[in-house]
Amino acid sequence: MRIKVLVIGKTVPSFMADGVEEYWGRVRHYCSFDYEVLPDVKRSPSLTAEKLCEMESDAFLKRIKPTDFLVLLDERGVLQDSMKMAQSVGQWMNSGAVNPVFIIGGAYGFGDGLRKRANALWSLSPLTFSHQLARLVFAEQLYRAFTIIRGEPYHHK
Repeated sequence: MRIKVLVIGKTVPSFMADGVEEYWGRVRHYCSFDYEVLPDVKRSPSLTAEKLCEMESDAFLKRIKPTDFLVLLDERGVLQDSMKMAQSVGQWMNSGAVNPVFIIGGAYGFGDGLRKRANALWSLSPLTFSHQLARLVFAEQLYRAFTIIRGEPYHHK
């Protein structure tokens, strides 16, 4: 299994970027892993939030293979907890046939084309996080999922 995480735009501020990189380094001990930061869409005064979402979604779609299992991290998705996430990741690992691609969109979410292509929509919390903070939360939770799968003491029930 190879996991890919796609995001749009750099992670700022630097303390969040450092945290994200810390957890991605930990995740790499458990699986093949790619983290790709797509460039921000150039903004103009005439660019609506809807059009921005569509442009970002098109950029994501160009990075996805037809065989990828696409999971969008979205505030309107199915609420996940650490154990559910670990269960899903463990099932994918055991099947050997799934290459999950997780996408954390920009500030305005996802366009319709990307939503239609998605295999799953997950929510990290009933709270709304900035797309920057969602990166850090998801990175930690993916690391936690692997420690749960391996029975390591990081996760306390």
